[in-house]
Amino acid sequence: MKKICILTATRAEYGLLKQIILKLRNVSEFDVRVVVTGTHLSPEFGLTYREILKDGILIDEKIEILLSSDTPTAISKAMGLAMIGFAEYFARIDPDMLLVLGDRYETLAVCCAAMNQRIPITHLYGGDTTEGSMDESIRHAITKLSYLHFTNTESSRNRVIQLGEEPNRVFSVGEIGIENVSKEKLMSKTELETAISFKLDKPYAMITFHPATLENADSAKQFQNLLDACEKYKNMKFVFTKANADTNGRVINQLLEQYANQHDNAIAFDSLGMTRYLSAIKYCEMVIGNSSSGLVEAPCFGVPTINIGDRQKGRLQGDNVINCKPLVNEIEGAIALALTEEFKRKARDTSNPYGDGNTSDKIINKLKEFLLEGKIDLKKKFFDCEVI
Repeated sequence: MKKICILTATRAEYGLLKQIILKLRNVSEFDVRVVVTGTHLSPEFGLTYREILKDGILIDEKIEILLSSDTPTAISKAMGLAMIGFAEYFARIDPDMLLVLGDRYETLAVCCAAMNQRIPITHLYGGDTTEGSMDESIRHAITKLSYLHFTNTESSRNRVIQLGEEPNRVFSVGEIGIENVSKEKLMSKTELETAISFKLDKPYAMITFHPATLENADSAKQFQNLLDACEKYKNMKFVFTKANADTNGRVINQLLEQYANQHDNAIAFDSLGMTRYLSAIKYCEMVIGNSSSGLVEAPCFGVPTINIGDRQKGRLQGDNVINCKPLVNEIEGAIALALTEEFKRKARDTSNPYGDGNTSDKIINKLKEFLLEGKIDLKKKFFDCEVI
């Protein structure tokens, strides 16, 4: 059997990996090991590893790395702890492959440990561009450490090849988030209200706002501007999910908790989990913030998205997206536009630019081909695009 180690460090990442994990477990030739780290193990972020167990997925190991701080120094130290912890884990279980998704700092550290251990890395969703955050650099660095690449669009595939990766190891498969929308059994609105203990008797917005780590502006000020804009819409309700463990994420979450405690029309969650989160998007009036879910999942429901600031700048967008600066008057104007019947119709008619929702099978078939047919050779050649 071929031993595949799958890394998950955040709630959002696990939500995207869930279908792949469940299907890989059914491949008799694969021994699947799910290893959990990062915010999954933090009470502050909701101990979301419990969602994995609730789905009936065995966790092979939990590796603690987070410190009680989100300064750049603390993040660098967390990366160091990740390298140490995963170096020991990889040496002990000796996997045939490591599968990772995305562009977080802990993922980069884990991939460095895998590289030193000569473990082939499969990377989901390289080649994207997000100019407003450090994720851009981290994502490209993980690409160069990886052997197999699965991208969400052809343009992202081309960027991975531009980075010197050979085309026969780079595959455009679409976004797994779209598959989750079609596969997950979503709640009725009444069931959702019960599950979150919050009445959705008015139009409501789903809001997730993360720090934009390469913007000079103060993340707390940007988020406060968003909250001030929400004040203008007292006839709406707001369902917030907290920011991730990036620099200044805790400052945003403190402001959010204070706002939710002081406003009856707002509620905040460490994590909704995939079923509640997708169900909440299904019935909402709009998605607000700077999370990729507004660009990937929201179009599946024909829901308007207000994309604030530069965190997602450069990423492919559907016609349901309204881009605005992180300023009070711009956010207010964007909400007003999203509430118009004309824009609602436009959002309902948008096509999703991220694939057809048949992603996990494409990924698993390629993993079988490379792992079971002995096609992996870690002595990668740099592919020069000039030879195309």
